[in-house]
This record gives sequence, structure tokens and C-alpha cells, in this order.
Amino acid sequence: MSDYSEKIVEIERVAKGIRRRVLEHSIANNGGYMSQACSSAELLSSLYAGILNFAPVAKPIAPPPFFGVPEIGVHTYVTGQQFHGEPGPNFDRLISSPAHYALVIYSALIETARLREDGLDHFNKDGSTVELIGAEHSPGFETTTGSLAQALSQAGGIALGRKLKGEQGRTWVFMSDGEFQEGQTYEALQACVFHCLDKLRVIVDVNMGQCDGPMETVMGIEPLQDRIKAFGWEVSVVDGHDIKAILAASEKITDVPHMILCYTDPVRGLPLLAERAPVLHYLRFTSPDERAKYEAAYKELIK
Repeated sequence: MSDYSEKIVEIERVAKGIRRRVLEHSIANNGGYMSQACSSAELLSSLYAGILNFAPVAKPIAPPPFFGVPEIGVHTYVTGQQFHGEPGPNFDRLISSPAHYALVIYSALIETARLREDGLDHFNKDGSTVELIGAEHSPGFETTTGSLAQALSQAGGIALGRKLKGEQGRTWVFMSDGEFQEGQTYEALQACVFHCLDKLRVIVDVNMGQCDGPMETVMGIEPLQDRIKAFGWEVSVVDGHDIKAILAASEKITDVPHMILCYTDPVRGLPLLAERAPVLHYLRFTSPDERAKYEAAYKELIK
């Protein structure tokens, strides 16, 4: 088997593991961001197991306890960036924007041996950094990105700083499509082009849903590709469950910032979830019978 084929197999394994872990957690805790796991599993598995050039970690890291917010004069504060390995000028950075995808990101870290296997046991508990909504101290998060749509601005500043220092590593952003309803996103788009941030890369989960229902019923964002191109970005559009297409888009070399729009299915791998359409944002069981259905679906998923 070629190295490329082995990479695809590994990414597929991680994607399946993400869905399995999020469903298992949702059943055990009567709640979870399941549709986000269904839609973004291939995006995050491609990033963590195929695209990102991170320094290795010696062994999976235990989530540290929360010890307070940053303070002036205190320089020992540790962010969730440590799970991405030791930073360096040639390594990539990843800023994850939709912090409600935290459970999905933690699962990706476990599947790629960066977060300890028992990491989800600390999820949403007092004194834990494994937050329900990821913050700068949470595993895999380098910055606090809420309110939604701040991360592209943050990543643009990071990418500009790296460019001024002559660093060769790329700065990646993971975004959700709802962020294109926010004005700050469009300000960031034009700033990133103005500063010629050619090593800035963005991958977007375009699952066409949000907490209030389908995007088009709240505030439509299409034609999204044309809107982003109008600011001077390079844009690739792919099937967000096609790993080969995601990898091919990630390898594109451009002299301007590059955005990969990944159109996804919010019930991929768990068709049972479609019964809750059109509102899929958060899974919380409405009855013992519904929970039993998801338990049966979990058994099928782990076969």
C-alpha cells in the first residue's frame, strides 16, 4: 500500500472514530453537538491526520485543570495549543473558530493520540479545561474565538506576524458557514488580502444549518464562493466528505489567501438524525424510546 493510500485509510479511521466518540458521549450525557460531528468528521480528520504539519507530541496529553484567566505579569499561562506540539517557524498553526465544535475537536485529538484517551471524562465539569464551548485553555484551542466569527481576524493577525518574521509555516483556520452572516468576517477577508497573507488557509464546514434552522430561512449566504472571490481570495469548492478532494485542495499553492469551502451533510454517518430536521443543531433526547434508537444506531456504527 502506498503512503498516500495509507494516509487515506488513516483519515477514514479518524473520521469514523470522531463520529463514534461524539455519539457515545451524547448518549451517555443526554446531549451533544452531533450534527457537527457528522458534517465535519472528514474535514477535521483530514486536517489532523493528513494536512497539518504539527510537531509530534511524545505521548497523549492529559487535559490540565483550569487555573484561572491570563493576568498581567503572569507568563506561565498555557493554552490548548500545546496539544498541537511545540510551535516553530516551519510548523503550522490551527485556529478553530466555531467553539461549539469543541467535542468534535477533542475527539479528533484523541483519535490522533494528542489528547489522552480519558480526555472526554473531564468534559464540561467544574475546574476542567475540557469546556463545552472551547476557550483558549481548552485542548486544541489557541484562542477564544467567541463571539462567533472572530477567529479569521485573529488568524489574520497571527499570519501577518509570522510573515513579518519570515516564518514558513502556514496558519490554518477552521470555520463554520454561519460565520458568513457576520460583518467581521468580511472585514477580515479584505484585510488578509491587503496584507498578502499567502500562507493563510481556511477550511469551512458548509453544512447549511444553524441553531435556528436551515441557513436560507435565517439569512442566506450564497453565492458564497463568488462573495469570497470578490475580496481577492482563491476559493476551492469540494465535497466535504471526499477526503481526496480535501487533500488536493489543501495542496494548492497560491499567492493570496486560500479558502476551501467544504459542502457537507449534517447527518452523514447517522441517517437517524434526519428525523429531527430541519433543526439539527443540538441533540438532546426527547424520550427513552428516542434514546434507544440512538443506542441501536451506535451499535451499528461500531461494527
